[in-house]
Order: sequence, then C-alpha cells, then structure tokens
Amino acid sequence: MSNIYNHRQMVPSAPLSSRVTELLEALRTEYDSLNQEASNMRLFKDEYEQRISSQINEIQLVQQNLFELERAHHKIKQQYEEEILRLRRELEARGGPPAPSGPFLQQQQPQQQQPPLGGPQGQPPMPMNQPHGSGMPPGPGGMYGGMPPSSGAHGGPNGAAMAPGQPLIGGESHPGAYMGPPGGYGPGGSVPMNAHGQPVTPQQQASGINKERKPSVMTSGQGPQPQPQQPQQQGQGGGQMVSRQTPTQQSRNVSIMPNKNVVSSSQLADMDPDTVPANLKREGTDWFVIFNPKMPRSLNIEHVHTLDHTSVVCCVKFSNDGKYLATGCNRTTQIWNVATGNKECVLADENAPKNGDLYIRAVCFSPDGKYLVTGAEDKQIRIWDVQKRMIKHVLSGHDQDIYSLDFSPDGNMILSGSGDRTVRLWNLESGKEVYKFTIDDMGPKDAGVTSVAFSPNGKLVAAASLDKMIRLWDVSTANPLQRIDGHKDSVYAVAFSPDGQSLLSGSLDKTLRIWDLGRYGPNGRPSEIVTCRSTLVGHKDFVLSVAYSPDGNWIVSGSKDRGVQFWDPRTSQTQCMLQGHKNSVISVALSPTQTFFATGSGDCRARIWSYENYPAPM
Repeated sequence: MSNIYNHRQMVPSAPLSSRVTELLEALRTEYDSLNQEASNMRLFKDEYEQRISSQINEIQLVQQNLFELERAHHKIKQQYEEEILRLRRELEARGGPPAPSGPFLQQQQPQQQQPPLGGPQGQPPMPMNQPHGSGMPPGPGGMYGGMPPSSGAHGGPNGAAMAPGQPLIGGESHPGAYMGPPGGYGPGGSVPMNAHGQPVTPQQQASGINKERKPSVMTSGQGPQPQPQQPQQQGQGGGQMVSRQTPTQQSRNVSIMPNKNVVSSSQLADMDPDTVPANLKREGTDWFVIFNPKMPRSLNIEHVHTLDHTSVVCCVKFSNDGKYLATGCNRTTQIWNVATGNKECVLADENAPKNGDLYIRAVCFSPDGKYLVTGAEDKQIRIWDVQKRMIKHVLSGHDQDIYSLDFSPDGNMILSGSGDRTVRLWNLESGKEVYKFTIDDMGPKDAGVTSVAFSPNGKLVAAASLDKMIRLWDVSTANPLQRIDGHKDSVYAVAFSPDGQSLLSGSLDKTLRIWDLGRYGPNGRPSEIVTCRSTLVGHKDFVLSVAYSPDGNWIVSGSKDRGVQFWDPRTSQTQCMLQGHKNSVISVALSPTQTFFATGSGDCRARIWSYENYPAPM
C-alpha cells in the first residue's frame, strides 16, 4: 500500500487552473492577431477609398476645366464670326461682295451628310422578332423621351414603352442603351447626345455647340436620297404631280409645291436665351419662350400648371368644354381639372394583365364629355363612362398597338389607328366595328398608322403612317380618295384645320406641312390633286405632334428637340419657341374653349400653359 502511495506521488500532474489559463492565453493571442489584421484591413480600405475619392475629384476637375475651355472656345469662335461678318459688311458697304446672312463660318461650312436616324439608309430598324414590313410605329420611350431607369421596356409610339422583343425605332432601345439620333437622350432620357452618339456637356447645351446643321430644303437631314423616276404632270401653283395610280387602286398621289414655299425658322432653335433681348423672350423658373425677331410679337405665353406623373406622358387631350384634361401614361389614364390643376380621377382597368407595362397611347373625350376613349399597347380600345368610372365597352379587332383615336363630330363614331396598318371606325353605342380602312397600296416600307383625324364635317378620314404617306378616305363609302406623298420620313401627326380646307402634318423629317385640300374641303367633293401650300422648317429634331387652335389662327407643334413652336398658318412663319420640358414633347393639345394648351413629355410631366394676345399683363 505504501508502494502504491509512493508511486502516485512520483507522477507530477499540472493543476487544472493552469491549463485553462494557457488556453485562454492562446485564444487571446489569436484574437489580438485577428484584431490587428482587421485593423490593418480597415486602414487599407480607408486609404483605398481616399485614393479613389482623390482620383474622382481630379477627374471632375479635369471635366470642369474642359467644360470651361469649350465654353471659352465657343465664345471666342462666336466673337470671331461676328468680327468677320462685320468686316464683310463693311467691305460690302465699300462696294465689295455682299455679306452672308448668317455667321460666316457656318455659311462657309461644306454640306455634310448627317448620320442616319436609326437603321440603314436612315430608316427605322426592323423589329427584332418580325420580318420587314410588319413593324410598328416608333415609341417615345426611346425616340420620344426617357423612361425612369427602373423600367426595362423599349420605347413605343406616343411616349409609351414597348415590351421587350418589340421593334425599336430610330435605332434606339429604351432605356439603358440609347445612343440615338442628333439631339437625342441617353438612358432614362437624362443625358443629351450629339450627332455621333457622344454625351453633350451642360456647357455645350447652353452655348449651342451641339446644334445640328440646318438640313437642306425638302430633305430630312440625311443627305441626298435618290427618288424613283416617274412621269410627272404640271399641277396647280407650278407644282409637280406624281402620276396617278391605276384606277383599280382608286387613291391618288398628290402634287408637291416648289421649294419657294419652304419656310425656315430654325434661327429660334439656334438662339441663346441668355443673349436674347428682353423684349423677345419670356422666362419662368424652369421654362422660357423666345419670340421671332422677324415677326411682330402677337402672343404672350404663361405657365399655368405642372402635372407630375410616374411614367412617360404619352398623350394629352382636353374635353370639349375645356374644363378637363386627360393624360395617358403607364396603366392609367388620369383626368385633371384645368382650372385648379387637381387630379379628378384615375382610370385603370382592373382586368388588364398585371405583369409588365401597359401604356395608354391615345385618349379622346366624346363631344358631350360623357365618355373617354383610351387606346393601349394591348391592342384594346376602352370606352369609359366618366361619371361612373366604369368601362362601357372594350373594342377588340386591331392586331397591334393602338396609337391614335378621334371622335366623329356628331359623337356617334370612334376612329382608331394602329400599327397593324389599318384604320377602323366603331359605333359608340354598340361597340361594333363599322368600317375597316386598309392600306392596300403599301410599298416596300412599313405602313403602320401613327395618327388619325376626322375632318370637321365628318366626311373625311385622314391617317398618317410610317411609310411617309398621308391617306384620305371617304367616310360614307370607305373608299380611298388620295395618297399624299411629300414628306421625306415617317409622318407622325395629322390634324385638320377648323374650316376643313387644310390638313396639317408633322414628320420625322423635322418639318411640318400644310396641305390645301381644295374641293375635299367643306363640301367634301372629289378633287384631282391636293397641294402642299408650305413646308415649315424650324424644329431641330422629329416633329411628334401637331394641332390647330380652335380659331385656326395658330398651329402648335411638339418635337423631340424638347421644344414647342407656335406658327402662323397665314404667313407660315413661327411666332415663338417654348422650352419647358426636360425631354421630348410627345403630345400637344389646345383647349377648344379657352386659350390654354397642354404638353405631354418623356420627362414624366404634363404641363398646362396659356396663350393670349400680346401685350398681356406681365
């Protein structure tokens, strides 16, 4: 026993507390090591972020210096041009050659072929999933203006977005990949682009460095385009008329007036508001108007209301009593009180598909104001009872998106235009299709219908299409009457004058045209030709919407150049240019009863303005 006891005493054992202490010490050492490593990583991260911030500041400083250099360069260039022009005028006064009418350097620049607007030869690119000739009208999400960057759709015609896989127009995808035509906008409609698809600095915008060269007369700014050789006849007013189609086609091409009727007002778009005399401009907090110095000032324009939306505003339309304004955007149609600017109601179809976008591209009140008709990209036309906020009818039949709507003057019929190359007439009460006006004479280009209008007497229907044509039909017989050919690019808007004697059109060739309807006018009898009275040149980009004032004294146009212009149809001169949107002006409308007009834009806003005879209270 004593041996066993002695044996246990001979085996040393470490106390338990000592072992725990060693383990804790090891853990503490490892923790300190990890903590030191984390601290080093934080220092490295802070140093890295500081270095990046410093580089960003340096880049911003370089950009600012570049902007200032460009602005200084522009000012020096402008002074140089003015001095040269002064010297040339002085030389002219002493018997030398006459001085040019504009800046010397711009006058001496050789005419260059501008980049095409979109696809090959400047034509809209074909749909990604459809063969040539089956495309749909372009959409303002890309061409017309920006959508919020969160949207993943492509642009559709009246400012609306198109679902992925649908055609792109003007070489633009929307949003996020747009490097579009001159004066365009980048992703989300926020970054202006020049003619080469490069971003334009704010200083370049303000100084006008990005301004496009004025297109040559009667062209779309894309360089010379060969025209097919056709027999010609002498039309009225010295114009030339393209030979008529065969009798079986029934419709006729119309005459084009000579170049002397082309009126250019592009100087307004070229003017810098900072240098315009006070008597030739009107300014607000975020808008301005420049008046034509060559014309007596006849208007005063004021901003009345700004109506904010959550998406592109595709269309605007007043009620016939002028009390309400309807706007179309993504999934909803909104009705606003014109006097107060308050939103009266929001119309949305609860039965519509919930996934994806559903842009309302056309709206129109019935003459009595009881109904509001909407056209959307789901190919459906909805007739809303305004008081009940309920759908009366859903009109189905079109094969592609609805782009334009109009009511007959008596309020019994609804006119619709679609990308499916048809114009259809519907009965309001029954919701049944009455006529289908089909474009049978379609050539090699897509003839999707972009705009439709009833004549004031309700006897004629006009339709604009992507194939550069405007077509007229007889409402009573549904027979085609005329095919009006004169624009150099797709026609996006048509409107009859209040007296029914003229037809107004706006095109992607950046021009407006006034067409004399002759005996097609008030009495509606057939006529051999429709003549182009004048071509209005002044916008710097696509003309997307046109309208007449109720008294016929003014023409109003909205453009992708973000501007709205007022024109005098009697002189074919522009009165003024309004800049009040940050993106394309997709839609314009004038109140039938008051001196108000409305604009809808890709900047997700609609605005109400007033126009009054000048001088008005300032």
